[in-house]
Amino acid sequence: MNYRRHWIPVSGTPRKEFGRGNCPVAQGEETRKAEWRVGGSRGLDDLWAVTPGVMGDGTSPARLQPFPAHRPRTLHLAPPWLLDDYIPRYHLISSIDAAKKRSAAYAHLRECNLCPRLCGVNRYEKTGVCLIGAETVKVNTIAPHFGEEPCFQGHNGSGSVFFSGCNLRCVFCQNHDIAHQRNGFDLTPEELAEWYMKLQEVGRVHNINLVTPEHVVPQVVLSILHARELGLRIPIIYNTSSFDSLESLKLLDGLVDIYLPDFKVWSDKTSRRLLKADNYTATAMESIKAMHAQVGDICFTADGIAKKGVLVRHLVMPGKADEGREIVKWLAANVSKDIMVHIMEQYFPRAYVGRPRRGAKDEANVVEPGSANASTEIKANIRYEDINRPVDLDEVATVRKAAEEAGLWRFVEAARHGGFNI
Repeated sequence: MNYRRHWIPVSGTPRKEFGRGNCPVAQGEETRKAEWRVGGSRGLDDLWAVTPGVMGDGTSPARLQPFPAHRPRTLHLAPPWLLDDYIPRYHLISSIDAAKKRSAAYAHLRECNLCPRLCGVNRYEKTGVCLIGAETVKVNTIAPHFGEEPCFQGHNGSGSVFFSGCNLRCVFCQNHDIAHQRNGFDLTPEELAEWYMKLQEVGRVHNINLVTPEHVVPQVVLSILHARELGLRIPIIYNTSSFDSLESLKLLDGLVDIYLPDFKVWSDKTSRRLLKADNYTATAMESIKAMHAQVGDICFTADGIAKKGVLVRHLVMPGKADEGREIVKWLAANVSKDIMVHIMEQYFPRAYVGRPRRGAKDEANVVEPGSANASTEIKANIRYEDINRPVDLDEVATVRKAAEEAGLWRFVEAARHGGFNI
């Protein structure tokens, strides 16, 4: 609320003229300061006590009625996450740094160690776990996408690039047909950069959203640097499973504006069984901390579109709400209480969940992934029966409550008015 400060008389006759910047008191008269609020239904007539016979028209503003002394003045400052304007980070690096990143990208392809799998293969000659080579990337879909968070999709959509392949093997993968199968078309980094430009110029999207890019970081780096020369001017989103190496994030530093990591599970036993990855939790922890160190908390321009920062997703899974609670507690204690979190409820059994068990006629030989012995009941039924159901909303609510109790407060949630959420 705005306040104005004026001098008013304690005694004596005020001057006739009274306006902004004028002192309504004859020289030498005793004065005091008073404040009043401007706006709303209260006008100047309400602020002055009127007495007749002083002015020529029979009225005179004699004394200002100030607000009670206990009412504090409030200063409305712009929050630290509001930006007047934004220049993408890839426009701020020097040509020397850009050349160094190009050189490092080619070097990593010759001995790939850019994800925690650490295959160490020469991707010009053969592929590793991700099954993607060096000279091209395999892309499934490139299009404006309206299924992301409102602050990313806005009115025109997020320019999403869905890469085929992945360095994880999640048994419940919600994009199984893209991530687990090499479906799509091959693009060089230069061709990929031209697609970024089409999304910007034709699609008028708000950002370039790189989905599941962990295994193609060198090609992504080369494409961003080329797109910079072509005139790209919108933020880059790195949409990741959090299974990234620090070397990979170092290569991306200065090129990515928004990190969108998905912190999937908390238990190493769960990650071995459901993600087919060892040491996932520790890797996700150090990755998210490194991402936050680069770009900080999520920031917006006045139109509600995110321009830089970290937004962490967590997909609540059936029977795994306890792991979700640990994840949000860790984020609050070790990253930032101001970090934005999206607690997602859209889990649905996909990929290998609910499929009939393969093979073994002898039930004694059936074990769960991660060498965990399966019970007789599970052996007799289907694969991953414990997560073969949609998540219960009560489970989602417990994770949200734990996040609030830990001090987190910036959540992605539906608009309360039920309309467009931006």
